[in-house]
Amino acid sequence: MADKLHFNLVSPERQLMSGDVDQVDVPGSEGQFGVLPNHAPLMTALAPGVVRVRNGAEENRIFVRGGFAEVTPAGLTILAEEAVPVKELDAAQLQQRIKDAEQDLIDNDTTPETRRHAEAELQQLKEMLAAL
Repeated sequence: MADKLHFNLVSPERQLMSGDVDQVDVPGSEGQFGVLPNHAPLMTALAPGVVRVRNGAEENRIFVRGGFAEVTPAGLTILAEEAVPVKELDAAQLQQRIKDAEQDLIDNDTTPETRRHAEAELQQLKEMLAAL
């Protein structure tokens, strides 16, 4: 039996994955990186993007919105601020949320902090839509 990587993906709402896999591609804050069995230890922040989990011919894709990834001798653990399987994303719902976020940016009564939050939300929603 070939070496496997033990992988856990956890969000505040639930544990999305736990098990042994062949490879995980992670959207790190410094760029995309792949983790295979026996990877060197590291810890990094996550950028919004898609985690690709490969096990044999099967590939699962999960959109993560921030968080941390840690590789140890025991495996890879991702603690995501938000995580949604790509197959659960709804294009029409995302487009409506993008429209609402764009409207928030147009509103004149927004504070600089509210505007920054709306800009970040809009960018992340667009990345989620692009993941489809």
